[in-house]
Amino acid sequence: MDRRDDDAHAACLVVAGFLVLTLSSGAAVCRAAAAGDTTSVAFVVAGYATLLLLLACLRAYERAPSGEAADGRRGRLRRAVWSLTTLLTVMFAWRVAAVMPSWPAALLVWALAAATSVGSFVALFRPSP
Repeated sequence: MDRRDDDAHAACLVVAGFLVLTLSSGAAVCRAAAAGDTTSVAFVVAGYATLLLLLACLRAYERAPSGEAADGRRGRLRRAVWSLTTLLTVMFAWRVAAVMPSWPAALLVWALAAATSVGSFVALFRPSP
């Protein structure tokens, strides 16, 4: 197999992933709308849009040239990736913490979300050795 075959297989997987994500998000929106749950509709739409933006930023970061000339663009993309990741983490932590049976469990959800955000910040912005 050559590189073009690998790229074609990867492109098929990406398309399949987007198709599954879009269909499942659409089904969730329809189900929530039928139940009259506008907050769930807004959550699914916002999560879908944020995830698409995150994937677009990651793709742009992967394709951005490395080197001093491109460090500004890569830095902006890295900040966007961290911001979008943190937004998704907070959104899901909010929904999960709301259904926890006790406040200690909800506090644990928020502590794990904070640890995830801090860890990703350190991983993305720590200077390379």
